[in-house]
Amino acid sequence: MNVIAHGIDLVECARLQTIVDRYGRRFLHRVFTDAELQYSLGKKRQTEHLGGRFAAKEAVLKALGVGWQKGIRWTDIEIRNTPSGQPRVSLSGRCRQIAEELGLNEVLISISHTATYAMASAVGGQKK
Repeated sequence: MNVIAHGIDLVECARLQTIVDRYGRRFLHRVFTDAELQYSLGKKRQTEHLGGRFAAKEAVLKALGVGWQKGIRWTDIEIRNTPSGQPRVSLSGRCRQIAEELGLNEVLISISHTATYAMASAVGGQKK
């Protein structure tokens, strides 16, 4: 891959849990896709899994070189796992359009988390 962009983000799990406790399903469905919620909710360490996906979305936006511009939705970035567990990025909507304008046709993601923090790193580029 010819690397064009990189983004990284760190999320404090306790802060994310406070937001989930306060806004509940409204927040969860605004930020995460059904597939992301199905993967994360009910897990022993669900806040860490949600935090990892939240950090991944922020890292992808940084790799795209944009913030929360008009027209971008949280669910324009979806993080799914392959059968082996590797996270994969799927872009839609405005995020996909921005990636195409930048010439990005692949975004690789790495996620790590502990009870305290979740972090993600996104690398965007062109497949060779």
